[in-house]
Amino acid sequence: MSESEATPMSLFSRQSNCFDTPHAKNDILHKKTKHFKEIFSVSDDQLREITEKFVEVLRDGLQHEDRTVPMLPTFVFGWPTGKEKGDYLALDLGGTNLRVCIVKLMGDGKFEITQSKVRLSDEQKREDGSKLFDFCAKCVKEFVEKHFSKEQLKEPLSLGFTFSYPVVQKAIDHGELIRWTKGFGNANTEGHDCAAMLSESLKRHNVPVKLSSIINDTTGTLIASNYVEPTTKIACIFGTGCNAAYMDHISEIPKINHLKLPDDEDMAINCEYGAFDSYDHKYMRAVRTKYDDYIDQHSNKPGEQAYEKLTAGLYLGEIFRLVLCDLVDEGVLFLGQQTYKIEKPFSFDTAFLSLIETDPTEELLTVMGLFKYFFGLETEIEERQFFRDLSCAIGTRSARLSACGISAIVKKMGYLHEGCTVGCDGSLYSKYPHFADRLHDAIVAVLGPDGKKIRTRQAEDGSGAGSAVIAAMTKARKEAGKYKHV
Repeated sequence: MSESEATPMSLFSRQSNCFDTPHAKNDILHKKTKHFKEIFSVSDDQLREITEKFVEVLRDGLQHEDRTVPMLPTFVFGWPTGKEKGDYLALDLGGTNLRVCIVKLMGDGKFEITQSKVRLSDEQKREDGSKLFDFCAKCVKEFVEKHFSKEQLKEPLSLGFTFSYPVVQKAIDHGELIRWTKGFGNANTEGHDCAAMLSESLKRHNVPVKLSSIINDTTGTLIASNYVEPTTKIACIFGTGCNAAYMDHISEIPKINHLKLPDDEDMAINCEYGAFDSYDHKYMRAVRTKYDDYIDQHSNKPGEQAYEKLTAGLYLGEIFRLVLCDLVDEGVLFLGQQTYKIEKPFSFDTAFLSLIETDPTEELLTVMGLFKYFFGLETEIEERQFFRDLSCAIGTRSARLSACGISAIVKKMGYLHEGCTVGCDGSLYSKYPHFADRLHDAIVAVLGPDGKKIRTRQAEDGSGAGSAVIAAMTKARKEAGKYKHV
């Protein structure tokens, strides 16, 4: 819904002192609360059905190229020893920020990081791909010149590139972008080798580094978390987008048989399962709402990333906003007030919902202040209670659906009996209230009592430490002469 489509301003206005603002009656809000709790609920049976389909989709992606959930081989072989050491430079292009860091691996699962971070603008997420990578190169150059002496730069530094988007890899230092996600849409990059594009930008700006690897942030999170906590077998990202990585046997990846790698070797798989149920929505149709369909249809990638659009942090605030816009149109909320500010797409972010859910005051004064400060809207306690219930319903659905991907990997790999740790990163997991507990409860609902053996924990720094550990592992592998062709 655009500003041009906004509901005309009511005759009543907070700018006038002649009238009290009309508010929705309690019984109407009670009915609306019940309605939205129902449409955003996902039953245990639905979770189990979705998980079974998820397992099938994961297996299919390992067997065949060009699947919607691509199950991408990463050419990261096996688990770290925990004894990796050395200093490594890392560049992380994520969904929100660009980060450059030096990682000092000290062995025994320990590391230190020095970093610099800049927030990416919406313009940078839309400009030509070469300009985006030129910006990356400039940031690396500034960081290197600040933290390294000329003496240290006589030989090119090794750079690990963490690229949080689905790429097809033919080797550890090659990555062809399949599609942008997380709201990015830079031209002239999809179908191109982004590792090569970055290398060209580094060369163009005379940056004294050599790209050694390109990895996904989720793969980095898997390796970094295992480096610190060896029981970690799965890593997930619950942030702007969603994804998972795990270690599978090469014998289970038929689509890379032509590489003649040993069947008894293991390789990390970047699932890119935010694309689950894309296009035809045949697996999650029963839990989709008209708000999900609206977001999908008005996104820069209609039909794509269906699972992500129901679960990821980028979209929860927008779902909340669309519900509010509906109720404004129905004459239920904000009667007599100017609501043009909430007509702007993505004007509610997920942090806003977090604050609503965690308001500790009986009168929900934090919620009152948020709506007044950001949108110039007055609210009554009954409305604020509705906002909290709505936030809870949307956040709970996200966490419960997020459990399906984890549960599918657990079932596929047979981890249920012995249990395992899942390293979880991203703002939803670390900052959204009750997300971790809701996620765990849903895993148990899907997998049964043994699901309690699947433990989630805050992941280690995948894009920094993970990149460094992978660089160390790759260096050791190549020095040993193993699989030099990849």
